[in-house]
Amino acid sequence: MSILSAPLLLLCTLLSLQFLILDGFQSNPLVLPLTHSLSHSQNPNFTVLHHLKSCALHSAARHRHRRHLPDRRKQVSLPLSSGSDYTFTASVGAPSAPTVVTLYMDTGSDVVWFPCSPFECILCEGKPSYPFATPPPPPPPASRPVTCGGAACSAAHSGLPASDLCAVAACSLDDIETSSCSAPCPPFYYAYGDGSLIARLRRGPLSLPGSAVPAAASSAAALHLKNFTFACAHSALAEPIGVAGFGRGPLSLPAQLAALSPSLAARFSYCLVSHSFKSDRLLRPSPLILGRTEPKPSEPDQNPPFVYTPLLHNPKHPYFYSVGLESLSVGPSRIPASSILRSVDRKGNGGMVVDSGTTFTMLPSDTYTNLANEFDRQMSRAGFERAAEAEDETGLRPCYYYEDRKQWRRRVPGLALHFSGNASVALPRRNYFMGLESGGRRLGCLMVTSGGDASGEEDYGGPAGTLGNFQQQGFEVVYDLQAKRVGFARRRCAALWEEMSRA
Repeated sequence: MSILSAPLLLLCTLLSLQFLILDGFQSNPLVLPLTHSLSHSQNPNFTVLHHLKSCALHSAARHRHRRHLPDRRKQVSLPLSSGSDYTFTASVGAPSAPTVVTLYMDTGSDVVWFPCSPFECILCEGKPSYPFATPPPPPPPASRPVTCGGAACSAAHSGLPASDLCAVAACSLDDIETSSCSAPCPPFYYAYGDGSLIARLRRGPLSLPGSAVPAAASSAAALHLKNFTFACAHSALAEPIGVAGFGRGPLSLPAQLAALSPSLAARFSYCLVSHSFKSDRLLRPSPLILGRTEPKPSEPDQNPPFVYTPLLHNPKHPYFYSVGLESLSVGPSRIPASSILRSVDRKGNGGMVVDSGTTFTMLPSDTYTNLANEFDRQMSRAGFERAAEAEDETGLRPCYYYEDRKQWRRRVPGLALHFSGNASVALPRRNYFMGLESGGRRLGCLMVTSGGDASGEEDYGGPAGTLGNFQQQGFEVVYDLQAKRVGFARRRCAALWEEMSRA
């Protein structure tokens, strides 16, 4: 049975009335532009050091929250820090009077939600998009509440039976027994790294204004779903922007799309433009490609091929894209990964999540310590001076001073990740040792962090590691749901955007 089989069975029920309109390219990819948060940051005082510290803290919060909350009902994966996330726009409501909403693209969650008026955001001061230039719109008039007896309501409430949900919705016993209650689905609560939200499920039109490949005659509304299930949030803690969950759950955007257009949802990819936390490097968007096709063996392809690693099933967290990390290389030295990174057990422990919403890669403390020690040994032998003060300022370690930019590029040891399935991914140096300035001196830090001890915790029930989006820059990352694998290939992402959007 394929990855999408279980979501499809559920979605055939909850989306049986949904109607999909595609502008004549059902089998062709759809390209959406991803915009980095740096492009619309409103805080001019937020320096590179601030970004690094914020992203290190929030990456740790996001990762550790997954590990310490084995109860699915208490968790949703959301992007947390400014300067580390990727957004795109969608239109909700009737096509004749649409409302444009901004959504984080997040492979670590499986619900699509956005703020709806009236909306209260607690502790949102300092966020790049808050306060709002205009208040969030009310729930789209063309949408309607999801009923308490529907499969979507049960999915949002972690599988609670419809009878319980309809009882909460104050349905009569007769209506519950006859499955005829039409009361709205009760609001649901989600908590995440350092925030939470309360939302209600609705169903209505949603459009993705991407570009068809090859381009359709008119791509102003390239994809329109008439009855899409989404959530309207009326209160949130620390997150004023909505999220498009691309995870493996039944309410995610790919799962809902797969029920009606498998060719678009069976393979999707993104290619994140390298930025080094500098907005002037984000002159082109990062392409998000729905329905990414793989070149046929007979077709010439000048790009490096994908290397694939198989997806692992997590029985407690099935919505994650988990893979096995077998080892890491620092220069010529091979470092075995902790055994808990290589597989997922029956209790949901282990594996590494490939996540577009976490900034820095997180490793269990023993694997991270071995990596950092070997990196420090080779850096010290190459003559680099340790920058202890920068470690406190950035939240990253180890850090080093350097003088000659060309020289450090030759002397910093390489770093590669070796996944199961013989998939080795050699990272560009800027993906793990980014140069910056502090106190008039040039320095760089190892941009991989410790996620804490992954064993011996009574309440541990989640992934042991996370592959963050900073380490994914400059790669096209493809999620092949049909073949149950994730692939990586080096790309010039800005050029890929130009190629795909003009095709």
